[in-house]
Amino acid sequence: MWEHFTVDELRCKCGCGKADMDPHFMNKLHAIRKTLDFPLPVSSGFRCSDYNQRVSKTGANGPHTTGRAVDIAISGKEAFFLVQYAANFHMQGIGVKQSGPNEQRFIHLDDLLEKDGFPRPRIWSY
Repeated sequence: MWEHFTVDELRCKCGCGKADMDPHFMNKLHAIRKTLDFPLPVSSGFRCSDYNQRVSKTGANGPHTTGRAVDIAISGKEAFFLVQYAANFHMQGIGVKQSGPNEQRFIHLDDLLEKDGFPRPRIWSY
């Protein structure tokens, strides 16, 4: 559906098979990818409530459970440009993990709003 992203990379990592990504969010993410013209590998896409509760401080109803959040495995100048363009494309939640080994670095993006029950807009570090 989106030429630069596969269902497998967006699927919940617990094995449940769910990949219930919001089409509007994915259109934004795809537009960012086309603008930047470099890969945006998804390290975490959709998460079912059970899995999110196990792996995240946000509990059973965190941003990834909405289908409107991803973590992108990225570092260096590409991470800088991703954050810059994400804000331009109205991503409201931007989390930055750029310390430690390169393979553990990522940028979280979501387009959730205050009315969705999340304090947005926000940027944070892990």
